[in-house]
Amino acid sequence: MGNLMSKPIKKKPKQPILNWFEIPVLDLQRAVAFFNHVYDVQLEIIGTTEYAMAMLPTDTGVGGALVMGQGCIPSETGVLIYLNAVDDMEVMLERIEQAGGRVIMRKTIISDDSGYFSLFIDSEGNKLALHSNI
Repeated sequence: MGNLMSKPIKKKPKQPILNWFEIPVLDLQRAVAFFNHVYDVQLEIIGTTEYAMAMLPTDTGVGGALVMGQGCIPSETGVLIYLNAVDDMEVMLERIEQAGGRVIMRKTIISDDSGYFSLFIDSEGNKLALHSNI
């Protein structure tokens, strides 16, 4: 064991967030229909019958996909992913309910600097969040 009183070595902080996330689904067609309605997009399904995905649109370096296959199990208790509320958050929450999702926390302020968030359950049973600065 080293000397606990020694001077710490200064290291460049590591970036724990990469540029990809995956949202597990059981029924990819149903999940695609849900997110198509919520985001007003047309996702394309790619893959095989054993493992398939539909990539969410992005124009930044961070992207993600809906994924279906072995080990892809939706959950209300796992990691929480914050998605961008690209439109007015209230409009997005209405679309979530119209598409068969369930809003579990309406638009709530984080702080003046950090903006707002809301929580919802998607068509597959995943707990997700929306974030907006306005």
